[in-house]
Amino acid sequence: MTQSVLSNRAQAVVNAGAGNPMWDVMSDVWCPAKNPNGYINVGVAENTLMHDELLKFLNQKLELPAKYLTYNEGGTGSSRLKKSIASFLNHHLKPVTPIEPSHLMTTNGVSPAIEHVAWAFADPGEGILLGRPYYGMFIPDISLRSGSPVVAVKFDEHDPLSLEGVDKYEEAILEFQQRTGKKVKALMLCHPHNPLGRCYPREVLIKIMRLCQKYQVHLISDEIYALSIFENTVDDHPAPVPFESALSIDPAGIIDPGLVHVLWGMSKDFGANGIRLGVIISQANRNVHSALQGTALYSQASGITDHLTSLLLEDYDFTNQYIQQNQKKLSEAHGYTTSYLKQHGIEYATGCNAAFFVWMNLGKRYRELHPEAGSEDIEEKVMQCLLQKKVFLATGFLFGSEKKGWFRIVVTQGHELLSVALQRIVAALE
Repeated sequence: MTQSVLSNRAQAVVNAGAGNPMWDVMSDVWCPAKNPNGYINVGVAENTLMHDELLKFLNQKLELPAKYLTYNEGGTGSSRLKKSIASFLNHHLKPVTPIEPSHLMTTNGVSPAIEHVAWAFADPGEGILLGRPYYGMFIPDISLRSGSPVVAVKFDEHDPLSLEGVDKYEEAILEFQQRTGKKVKALMLCHPHNPLGRCYPREVLIKIMRLCQKYQVHLISDEIYALSIFENTVDDHPAPVPFESALSIDPAGIIDPGLVHVLWGMSKDFGANGIRLGVIISQANRNVHSALQGTALYSQASGITDHLTSLLLEDYDFTNQYIQQNQKKLSEAHGYTTSYLKQHGIEYATGCNAAFFVWMNLGKRYRELHPEAGSEDIEEKVMQCLLQKKVFLATGFLFGSEKKGWFRIVVTQGHELLSVALQRIVAALE
């Protein structure tokens, strides 16, 4: 056998990806006309509900100036782009201190933004807190190249988005420091939460900020779903919490503003994963911008992305109408999915009013239908049944779920695909 010519870290990535069904799914995608027996992919967080409207706008507007074929103003984004993002987010996030273009660094997606701040805030071996369940790709985004371990926080029976949950973050800080002798340098939030689809209450954000101040920990609030909120027409308990940005909280007497950083991007709120545009907002820490200036070349958004995003965000009439219509469609998709799950006896997490998904307990329903299943790995068993029915979901294992049998279904790829997905899921369980 030929000896591996890869680095140990590269080989670890190869090993970790072995057997991942995602690549089979992506190469055999369902199409009602051309490939009705292909995989239904409701595991990847994409929103196609407004693609027609967005494409109509962009295709009418696109006329690329020559400067966007050059390096233009460098790796952190053009002045025009930063101005348009600052104005747009000031309108929607309601920050206490208005966002200025100098507060921003743009990247080719929010994943590079996450990697950048992990690299900037923590040395190898120093920890970054992440509450369970979590968006699965946070793990490689934070750790893969920075060498900073994720400190996964268990909440036991407490609500991860509750005041009591904040105490669990503090326990994790102390345990990590005692066990490793290293510091925890950052706390990563997904707000609104992925996969729970809920927003952190204001009082919880404030308590988290006080905790970060106490231990001099950077707070990173990933607000990529900030505008993908909607009316929950199905559940009345717990009452959905409205979204409030971390930037909308006055830090005075709570936290050093140099410890507060917010991430946002085009992928989710505009259903445009392929545009590849993310932004790091750090209003009171110039050292962050100075440090990341030197790495910006590795994550520079393309000139076309810079131009398209500027065109879009500068048009307040279109974006306001787009966001309202998108939120209406999100509400409809969530309502249809949760009603279907109720009809078929499938438990799901209630109180959701944000993002693209429903967190559901397929393991519990499978055991009810198959009491003979015994002590086998219920999540793996259900996943195999799903793949046999050619439907792909994200498993709770990938999200660090503390409880077995939970899965995330993405509900934002159109009614026809969603209805087929739900039918296949029920058939797989039966």
